[in-house]
Amino acid sequence: MNKPLSEPIPASTEEAQVRWSAEYAAQIGAGKVVRNRSGIEVKPLYTPLDVDSSRFLADVGFPGQAPYTRGIYPTMHRGRTWTQRQLIGLGTPAAYNERLLDILAQGATAVSLIPCNSVFRGYDMDEVDAELLGTCGVVCNSADHMTTCLDGVDLATTSCAMNDPSPFTLLAFMLATAKRRGVDWRALTGTSNQSDYLSHFVANHMFFRLALAGARRVLTDHIAWCGEHLPRWNPLSIVGQHMQQAGATPAEAMAFTLSSAIQYADDCVAAGLSPDSFLPRFTFFFDISLSFFEEVAKFRAGRRIWARLARERYGAQDPRSSRFKFHAQTSGVDLTRQQPLNNIARVTAQAIAGIFGGLQSLHTDAYDEALSCPTQFGARIAVATQNILREEARLTDVIDPLGGSYYVEALTDEMEKRVLEVMADVERAGGMYRAVESGFVQRRIGESARAFQERVDSGEQTVVGVNAYQVEEDAAARPALAKPDVADMDAHRAAFAAWKAARSERLVANALDDLARAAQAPRDNVFAQVVAAADAGCTHGEICGTLRRELGFGNPLIVL
Repeated sequence: MNKPLSEPIPASTEEAQVRWSAEYAAQIGAGKVVRNRSGIEVKPLYTPLDVDSSRFLADVGFPGQAPYTRGIYPTMHRGRTWTQRQLIGLGTPAAYNERLLDILAQGATAVSLIPCNSVFRGYDMDEVDAELLGTCGVVCNSADHMTTCLDGVDLATTSCAMNDPSPFTLLAFMLATAKRRGVDWRALTGTSNQSDYLSHFVANHMFFRLALAGARRVLTDHIAWCGEHLPRWNPLSIVGQHMQQAGATPAEAMAFTLSSAIQYADDCVAAGLSPDSFLPRFTFFFDISLSFFEEVAKFRAGRRIWARLARERYGAQDPRSSRFKFHAQTSGVDLTRQQPLNNIARVTAQAIAGIFGGLQSLHTDAYDEALSCPTQFGARIAVATQNILREEARLTDVIDPLGGSYYVEALTDEMEKRVLEVMADVERAGGMYRAVESGFVQRRIGESARAFQERVDSGEQTVVGVNAYQVEEDAAARPALAKPDVADMDAHRAAFAAWKAARSERLVANALDDLARAAQAPRDNVFAQVVAAADAGCTHGEICGTLRRELGFGNPLIVL
């Protein structure tokens, strides 16, 4: 016989919540207000009273169906897991290729090429200080170099991300490589990563090569050309990562990213392109901070907003236009030089948030990335982290496993409101192009960065090993990647000089002249001439230098 309960079950949820609130207050007092990084107040408990169950289909729904809150595909990770991309780059093309093949053998499933900082700045190796060459990425200045980088990679079946700001010379070199191998360009898959010039202007100045108006022109031409010649290629990756790493809150980063997407879509429409011809190839790239539930809610809210924008603002009819496809990278900003092995736990938590948030591809930072370019040892752990989460922790068994959580659903709704508020501010500032041109976005990010740092400095935000739980360490014992072999880099420079001397000066000069004329002819496609120049043997620095002269030098706005 069942014994009667010592306490009766309350007659209603409301009655139970009132009783719990009184008991909670009696034990903890008034307590301090807890807010997440986006400033949203986080309550100590969430219940059915925090969600509107009558709006399940309108606000939550099913994966692969509007409003896409739970994912853009019906099967999500249960049917096909995320693409494993490990950002690598170091030294010469031969050294890069060796590391790439090792990472692919360890379980990575796609290529993500990081060039040397000299390349990001738009210069060839013979235009910069030799001491820094290859320390942060591979020195890739020509189609020949790209051919070496991708030796042993099947371009027809392997997705490639080229971390390649405007004017997208790395993709042009990859196309030349594919042509040499007889690979049909229409089979190529991947992304022109770092194609988002607005994020560079705001928060990643090293990537900003051309004047703002020139970068706008080249990107629109790039999207149009790829749509015609590379139907499986994603020509645009709109990057929230830079702005969040610069200090934007998760809500601000999502808002600025979506506002950038609106700007790029408006520019494409103005150029005469149909929304359903380019929106399916828009992709997004985000940072994943340690604010676990906030990040999950950020991605769920972003999917919902983008699907609505595609349908209502652009009249998209193709369901693929409404899919919010995104790559995510665990946040290096949250990693610490102190007690670097703790970063493995940080990266794991960030990765789970991204997976539960429904990403399409993932890069997990190596634990030692706060110290240097990742060592091979660190990179292997980063790749294994994804393998463990997918295959041992079985995170792919259930689609959107946090869906239906009172907290997650309420937080998703709050995040959506906060994102839309920031997007409205951008609209009032004249749209994303005008907002970054005037410094509005930069000032907003700076304010958020300062506020977060003040919380760290005061101890309100704990950072293990930095402002709490500190231990004595031998800094010299921290792992760090050795610089590229000096002899190898010297040989690379010498071979580059010899190759340039042996080129056809006439072919190079004609190709650069054609590029310059295209830049001055509004109806010509600039990227078509970039591809032609790469195939003719022009170098990265020559192509960038020509366009800088014609379209203006990139001078980002510095806001104090």
